[in-house]
Amino acid sequence: MPRDTQQKEAIRLAFIKADRPLSVDEIFKLARNEVAGLGIATVYRNLKALQGEKFIQPVDLPGQTCRWEIAPGGHHHHFLCRTCDTIYEIHDCHQDLARLIPEGYTLEEHDILLRGQCKACSQKMKTKKHLGRNNSNTRSLKD
Repeated sequence: MPRDTQQKEAIRLAFIKADRPLSVDEIFKLARNEVAGLGIATVYRNLKALQGEKFIQPVDLPGQTCRWEIAPGGHHHHFLCRTCDTIYEIHDCHQDLARLIPEGYTLEEHDILLRGQCKACSQKMKTKKHLGRNNSNTRSLKD
């Protein structure tokens, strides 16, 4: 029977609170808020245990470090913010993908990764552009 420790519960809580896929660094930082002496080796050991318990599953995305998410998540896709490198789950799926494949091919499965800017980063960029425009419209007064 798997042993539940304060460290494992802190890691579980990190996933529940975040409600999105997390990197090992994110898990470490979030869980360390609950258990001050938590070490990175303990995080890795508990990720392996939580995967064995089928509480989490890996999220392997091209060109990215492995992330982890609560399992089973059902069929879903991911959105990667290119600015803050955060991954979010997308629970909607376009149902008509079979029409995209060539005639005679058989679609067995698919994974979709959307890339762009998350809401927070989009807002920051808009604010930055707005502030930049306002600063360029002001004139400096010279004697």
